[in-house]
Amino acid sequence: MGKDQRVPADVVVLKSFASETLVDSTEAQSSVRRSAANDQPSLVEPLLDPPVENTEATLAGSREPTASDRTAEPTDAGGVGESFIRTDQLDGETDWKLRLASPLTQSLAISEIPRLRVSAGKPDQKVNEFVGTIELFPASEPWYDPHLAKNKPLEATIDRSSTSIGWHDSTAQLNSAPLNIDNTAWANTVLASSSTTIAVVVYTGRQTRQALSTSPSRSKTGLLEYEINSLTKILCIFTLLLSIILVALEGFESRDERKWYIAIMMYLILFSTIIPISLRVNLDMGKTVYAWFIERDQGIKGAVVRTSTIPEELGRVEYLLSDKTGTLTQNEMELKKIHVGTVSYANEAMDEVASYTRQAFSVPAQAQGEHASPLVTPSSTFIGPSNTSTATRTRREIGSRVRDVVLALALCHNVTPTTEEEDGRTITTYQASSPDEIAIVQWTESVGLRLLHRDRHSMALQSTDTGRVVVRVRILEVFPFTSEGKRMGMIAQFHEGPNAPKATDEEAGNIWFFQKGADTVMSSIVAANDWLDEETANMAREGLRTLVVGRKKLSTRQYRDFATSYRQASLSLQSRDAGMAKAIKEHLERDLELLGVTGVEDKLQKDVKPSLELLRNAGIKIWMLTGDKVETARCVAVSAKLVARGQYVHTIAKLKRKDLAQDSLEFLRSKPDACLLIDGESLALFLTHFRAPFISLAVLLPAVIACRCSPTQKADIAKLIRAHTKKRICCIGDGGNDVSMIQAADVGVGIVGKEGRQASLAADFSILQFCHLTKLLVWHGRNSYKRSAKLAQFVIHRGLIISVCQTMFSIASKFEPNALYKDWLLVGYGTVYTMAPVFSLVLDKDVDEDLANLYPELYKELTTGRSLSLTTFLVWVLVSIYQGGMIQGLSQILVEVEGPRMVAVSFTVLVINELIMVAFEITTWHPVMIVSLLGTALVYLGSIPFLGRYFDLAFVVTLGFLWRVAAISAISLVPPYAAKIIRRTWKPPSYRKVQGV
Repeated sequence: MGKDQRVPADVVVLKSFASETLVDSTEAQSSVRRSAANDQPSLVEPLLDPPVENTEATLAGSREPTASDRTAEPTDAGGVGESFIRTDQLDGETDWKLRLASPLTQSLAISEIPRLRVSAGKPDQKVNEFVGTIELFPASEPWYDPHLAKNKPLEATIDRSSTSIGWHDSTAQLNSAPLNIDNTAWANTVLASSSTTIAVVVYTGRQTRQALSTSPSRSKTGLLEYEINSLTKILCIFTLLLSIILVALEGFESRDERKWYIAIMMYLILFSTIIPISLRVNLDMGKTVYAWFIERDQGIKGAVVRTSTIPEELGRVEYLLSDKTGTLTQNEMELKKIHVGTVSYANEAMDEVASYTRQAFSVPAQAQGEHASPLVTPSSTFIGPSNTSTATRTRREIGSRVRDVVLALALCHNVTPTTEEEDGRTITTYQASSPDEIAIVQWTESVGLRLLHRDRHSMALQSTDTGRVVVRVRILEVFPFTSEGKRMGMIAQFHEGPNAPKATDEEAGNIWFFQKGADTVMSSIVAANDWLDEETANMAREGLRTLVVGRKKLSTRQYRDFATSYRQASLSLQSRDAGMAKAIKEHLERDLELLGVTGVEDKLQKDVKPSLELLRNAGIKIWMLTGDKVETARCVAVSAKLVARGQYVHTIAKLKRKDLAQDSLEFLRSKPDACLLIDGESLALFLTHFRAPFISLAVLLPAVIACRCSPTQKADIAKLIRAHTKKRICCIGDGGNDVSMIQAADVGVGIVGKEGRQASLAADFSILQFCHLTKLLVWHGRNSYKRSAKLAQFVIHRGLIISVCQTMFSIASKFEPNALYKDWLLVGYGTVYTMAPVFSLVLDKDVDEDLANLYPELYKELTTGRSLSLTTFLVWVLVSIYQGGMIQGLSQILVEVEGPRMVAVSFTVLVINELIMVAFEITTWHPVMIVSLLGTALVYLGSIPFLGRYFDLAFVVTLGFLWRVAAISAISLVPPYAAKIIRRTWKPPSYRKVQGV
């Protein structure tokens, strides 16, 4: 596999080579390594990888390559076997992950790879864990080799009872090495470094981590749809009962050879308008209009509506589940503050740090003409400014402190510089598994100390002021960061240059132990001080991610004692990690010199803080689900104001016992105002053994932060909240790891960001920034729901009122199931005569956008469902019965029971009634509404001359027709409108309160 190639399956890395395109660009760094090695002899031996058996294959891998070897495989990049991968589509983290080839396979020739066997556990969803072994079998048999002649016989045994990959001779001695997550690359990750990697496939297809962590998509139906379905069922029952009642009033007697059940069927046909087929058409057309508004809103440019079925759901959200990386944050770290014990530097004061750094790492004048400039070590004397009279003792002390902390930060990390050619220019970038470390190294470069070269065994630092290499170290050991240890460290041997003074035996080697980590663990490791706790608390309140930096000088004897103890612990088969940690603690982690504290800011997305505050005021509870570390999640929650200042954060991490889980639940019950911070392992324990008690308690908390969550866990949380609360859930994310969560939510929102478009394409709505979500919910969501609720009820009213007229007519005609309005009248009523005005209600709005943002509590009201409820439905039913009864009853009384004159009056009043009722329901007039109302009225008036088949046109042009229409219209419209005015005055709606009306 090469650079930018997507890994097709879950693999174990066997070998990694530098690409040929980088051979020339790395010659300078190679010279740095050679010069570093020649400057000073090594005084101690570093801790090396476990020895590999010197079989024929390993010896062949270490011999000088022949011409045929050079054509068979590229030159190894120093034999380090390092490569970087991007995992943003798997776990949502945009920082690059370092992957290492096992020492057992890195030096192995390609032709010897068939001698390997990889053993791994069964497939699972844990993207951050892997346990396996790799075994190398002796070359005691003629293994398959594609470079050998094809006619050479193949004699190999295959152990078919083994599920592992490879062939072996079970009688030979094995040479094996352990495999962990650092040796793997999961499917859907991308090879980021400029190297060629050879790997063996372990899991494929549905067994890959990506496939196991992905949930199947589902078809989403909005809550409004279910509510309308329930009302439609009531209307169906009402239609059937009404038909039966009319037949029962006739006594279930047969008339004109028509059986009673035939009469029921005829009534069902006549009353079919009660169940409005046009309701679904109007609502679907309304959804299209809402989508059009969203996509053309200049305030949320780039928004895309990918589903037209659930825009009303945006107005019913009560829980928001958000990803962190790329959603709330930009995943761009910046060192904002540094404290060196007596002085704190931030913002413009960083220029003073740069000044001290230039002074500390400048080349003395007397060394300008020498072949090699002296190198700086922690033991070097701080070089003050040329004007010594101004260099007070205090400034020299501060300058020395600044020099020491900058040097420690420039060395104590796992960052690797890489170079690439772009448009003929060489561009250097930094790669690491943590964006914090990249931010710190970039900061050290900005103040004057650049990381020039780094491999597994050496490092070189360059002064940006002079361009000279000023620090060279040999890396003796690196202790990587773990979520349990919360710290990382390294042991380095400094090269002092050829002109360095002779050191005593005790000081020989210039070996230093550097360590940085969280204040919670470093406070007990560094020497006693009186400022660490206060300063870390101040930075934490600012939402900065704090790191405490310390160092300790080691003599050669101290290092050798540690190396012996550490090596013995590393060879133990039982409690290996605990033994290695104990060796580090006993020999190194005691009374470290405290150098300083750094504060790194994870830059938030634009307007995240006000957006979260507005959503909380709108009654939405916010959960943050991330695959990142506990400390990172806590800092982002504080900086984004997801956790209020002074609010208690209850942390549950690495929980494995049920009794401790029960204790945590009891504690949370006593602290209902606390914020919960929980990791994926503890969450899995709760969901397995305490699912119902945990979720019932968690949904009541003001905020929940879940870290180290797998994609499947995110989806499970969304489903669990939906099932337990029956509330609407909105999930928002920007990476492929968020797809399952987005699809499991009632409303899925994807952000187009650095992690690609997977989340955006899988979501129901796509936006460009998190702050656009507030407008999507509070403005468009609220409008969509209220408009659809009003539209649905008015369409039901329109169908119900004509059915009431039909009922009155059937009763007056001695229960004959004859149609009141026939043919075109019935069709025209539901289309050209009423459809445009009724549908124009989708343009209505009760408040403008500024008021909706100023009073987000208006959104909170929608969660109660009062806009479309059984109560509002019954009110509309009563209005329909009253108006239908008045229109048809008075028409029959004032004109005639049957005949074209009655039909003309009744139908005209019915159309006028609907047009005026639409006008009554409009809160904010839109030009389209005015045009549709006046246009429909004119269309009806213009069509009357063509309705001679149904109307008595001679009667229509008389004064008697006009006064009857006016009187009946007034009687049907005035009482409902008066009741509406009285109710609005007695109990005004919230939107009128905020408007001051």
